[in-house]
Amino acid sequence: MESETLIVQGGIPLRGRIRTKGSKNASLPIMAAALLSAEKIILQGVPDLLDVQTMIAVLESLGAAVRFRPREETIEITPGSALSCEPPPALVQQMRASFLVLGPLLARCGKVRLSLPGGCAIGSRPVNLHLKGLSAMGANLEVRGGCIEGETGGLRGARIYLDYPSVGATENIMAAATLARGTTILENAALEPEIVDLANFLNSMGAKISGAGTTTIRIDGVEALGATKHTVIPDRIEAGTLMLSGVISGGDIIVENIVPDYLKPLLAKLREVGAVVEEIEPTAIRVASSGTLKAVDLKTLPYPGFPTDLQPQFMTLLALAEGTSIVTETVFENRFRHVEGLSRLGAQIKVEGHHAIIQGTRMLTGAPVCASDLRAGAALLLAALAAEGVTEISGIVHLRRGYSRLEERLSRLGARIEIGRQVSDRALGLGS
Repeated sequence: MESETLIVQGGIPLRGRIRTKGSKNASLPIMAAALLSAEKIILQGVPDLLDVQTMIAVLESLGAAVRFRPREETIEITPGSALSCEPPPALVQQMRASFLVLGPLLARCGKVRLSLPGGCAIGSRPVNLHLKGLSAMGANLEVRGGCIEGETGGLRGARIYLDYPSVGATENIMAAATLARGTTILENAALEPEIVDLANFLNSMGAKISGAGTTTIRIDGVEALGATKHTVIPDRIEAGTLMLSGVISGGDIIVENIVPDYLKPLLAKLREVGAVVEEIEPTAIRVASSGTLKAVDLKTLPYPGFPTDLQPQFMTLLALAEGTSIVTETVFENRFRHVEGLSRLGAQIKVEGHHAIIQGTRMLTGAPVCASDLRAGAALLLAALAAEGVTEISGIVHLRRGYSRLEERLSRLGARIEIGRQVSDRALGLGS
């Protein structure tokens, strides 16, 4: 089957300015939470991504009217008064974030039938925390035939403790609690900026949420939520990816439309590895290669620790650093799938359980590689920018899920990237 590939001529330092798009991981839960209202919701700063298109399809399948203007990065969602409670399994299985309609549908419709979610194959990511929290609020939930079936005579406030600060569970429970009777106290909640953005969005609709961004969130239920207009926060993972592209390519770039506070762990590690990092404006940071990169150790953690979604890209940088680095992954058990591709390009990486040991090398060399998931695709693209010769990357549908026209935007910084066509993995020597 024919699919697109990226053909990258490496060895060209990137230079110039590039603007970060709105956050994918904020846009998707906010779009799902729009179902809590019957009125028109206007969202600005929503990036043009495959995952956004999938969520639009999910909302439309439930009866919502959706209008997306990709160039303006604006979405209008009008859920209306009558919603279906069962999105098509094929849509939900395409993307894990589809599962975020669970809480809003239970709150609005009182029942739901939802396929277990799909998405990147980076780990099990169980949904039990979602179900445990919603059950505590009075939902009767069962897993049957690969689906979650649930109903409730009306959600009620509860005190809920999350065994792990799951972002998705925090979002689902917080959204559902906005329309529950009484007060919900959510403890050990996730701290991510996307949680705060969702709370701000819900409050703009009339919800009463306090404490978002701390470990304890209080949600006082209200009768109904109304219309609103909201601008999504910048994407901190894309911002980090762009910064790393400048350093890995040996270049000097300015990344705009960022919130530096969201990126403290990355900025600290970039400085530690020897990169030039300069905050030139409140929302813009200059990053550049100093010529010599030093090995550092890295451990992923829930926010405000180093984000797992930037671990593959940072590992690419460490593959070019002098010395030996150790990367420890604590969030997802299968987050080293990019190692195979990086190794094909000449990186020296050995995986031992949750640890990757990287022996830095001075040079990577172009080769055919395949992106196994979203962030692995980003890591391979960054590696291709630094590699000598030509790299052809297949599986770029994963990149399209989370980065809006990334190859075009990097090309404006000097990168040489073309779209190719691949008949099969066998043609690239990637299949048996």
